[in-house]
Amino acid sequence: MFIYLNSKLVPSAEAKVSVFDHGFLYGDGIYETMRVYDGVVFLIDEHLKRLRRSASLIGLDIPKNDADIKGAVYDTLMANSFNDAYVRLTVSRGYGDIGLDPDLCKEPTFIVIAEKFKPYPRSYYEAGIRLIIAAVRRNLKQALDPQIKSLNFLNNILAKIEAKRTDANEAVMLNAAGHLAEGTVSNVFFVKDSVLCTPSVECGILDGITRTLVTGLAVKNGIHVWEGEFTPEYLYSASEVFITNSTMEIMPVNSVDAVHFKIGETAKLLLTKYRQEVNAYVREKKGEAPSLWE
Repeated sequence: MFIYLNSKLVPSAEAKVSVFDHGFLYGDGIYETMRVYDGVVFLIDEHLKRLRRSASLIGLDIPKNDADIKGAVYDTLMANSFNDAYVRLTVSRGYGDIGLDPDLCKEPTFIVIAEKFKPYPRSYYEAGIRLIIAAVRRNLKQALDPQIKSLNFLNNILAKIEAKRTDANEAVMLNAAGHLAEGTVSNVFFVKDSVLCTPSVECGILDGITRTLVTGLAVKNGIHVWEGEFTPEYLYSASEVFITNSTMEIMPVNSVDAVHFKIGETAKLLLTKYRQEVNAYVREKKGEAPSLWE
């Protein structure tokens, strides 16, 4: 397997960064994960826009323009002959002496990792997955802005550990006020009284790219959407629940803690519409992207 490291492709065994890299030492860096369908990176422009927002919020200069980044991503996919893949794009503060001062690092570390996509089990989409509401609270947004998609993921990892202890697939975190925030790697949706509800950005969540697409598809299909502040009781009393991210797309939920749910028609409809959107995007972009499919 090949990894794109800084300015070139290298075999995975040679893809190494220094123990003095501040991404390793302090979690000082940012990342994006993207899904590749039939050789096309889905919504890559939206991901790069968010990457640059994250970089701006931590004062990190990315040493490549968007065209160069896209080239690095597609070079990595082509080197590995991946048409359907998962891509992780990482930019750390880079190598520097020990210390928190960002000026200790002279140049960021830039990494693209691509892996062949392994589909989630079909049973997950047919029967749903299990969630818990974690005791671990989401980082206070005034302390660490959730709009930064940061390498510092310990908050989410602690919640994931809770989920694993109960054999749950995912954990939902509350914010400091006790309102629903987000999952460890997902955004949360639920249907209550025929309204599709999801925590607002003000609750201290990352504005997921899939989340944005799903809310738009819901509105386009006549579903009323409410982005607001919700206590766990709203979730427990919902008629259906699902979560979203770039790799799982729209994943139905069959239980949250001890409360069980049927797989609802809203999730089924939106998953169908989502995949139609993917197919349309791939058809449109094939002429613009390198010919991975030839």
